[in-house]
Amino acid sequence: MTNAPRQTTTLPTAPGVGYKPQHYSAIIADPRPVAWLEIHAENYMGDGGRPLAQLDHLAARFPISVHGVGLSIGGEGPLDRDHLARLKRLCDRVQPASFSEHLAWSSHDDAFLNDLLPLPYTDATLARVAAHITQVQDTLGRPMLLENPSSYLAFAESTWLEPDFLRELTRRTGCGLLLDVNNVFVSATNLGFDPRGYVDAFPLDAVGEIHLGGHDADHDDHGAPLLIDSHGAAIADPVWALLDDVLARSGPRPVLVEWDNDVPDWPVLADEARRAQQALARLHPALRAAS
Repeated sequence: MTNAPRQTTTLPTAPGVGYKPQHYSAIIADPRPVAWLEIHAENYMGDGGRPLAQLDHLAARFPISVHGVGLSIGGEGPLDRDHLARLKRLCDRVQPASFSEHLAWSSHDDAFLNDLLPLPYTDATLARVAAHITQVQDTLGRPMLLENPSSYLAFAESTWLEPDFLRELTRRTGCGLLLDVNNVFVSATNLGFDPRGYVDAFPLDAVGEIHLGGHDADHDDHGAPLLIDSHGAAIADPVWALLDDVLARSGPRPVLVEWDNDVPDWPVLADEARRAQQALARLHPALRAAS
């Protein structure tokens, strides 16, 4: 079934950052570098305590993006109804401006793997992921964004190119897309394709949010470059350049800076957010006054 496109985010067209509790006081004292915050849903599924109290305070001042990492939307089994119920309670509490999840799987039967694992792009996978997205959107009562993965291998059985697969998911479900620019660059390096060609083919009209993050460089067993999507370093210059290319094609979008491992002090993260604002302002002069 084809669903009409829906508004998938009400985030401001400005930079946001992935929220970390150690930055709470600094953000409250000087929020100017960021216009919105993103949280990982699974960190806020408890019944109370300091994390939720701080989140309530932040949600009163900032638009919040809830980013899930544990739904296993690509998994072969059914979605975990208890996990989905906890996610609904969180979204009902926070009333986020955006909700997103990953095109990946992380569970099998009763086992949960602490990783976001890739999928073959086949008709069967497409039908399963579309059904899961519809279940999530119906349960939450809100549209979602689906994030493109970082890839380290390609499946021989895939019959869809990733941008076409994502486009068809938006057509079938009415969901939007989260374009992770670092993931594009990581996948392009690891699999040997042109990242700008990927952007050319990507359904940019469905993008409600853009992510940026750092990666680590390594080599595979054959000595070829291998990038790891670590979220533990500053954003690399080629990723910033690819962001410019995306924004030139897509128009302005909310842009998030992620830094989840080896998290720096707030001034370092704030500088990355300012650089994202400069990218928006450079390509879209109407946003210059906010930079």
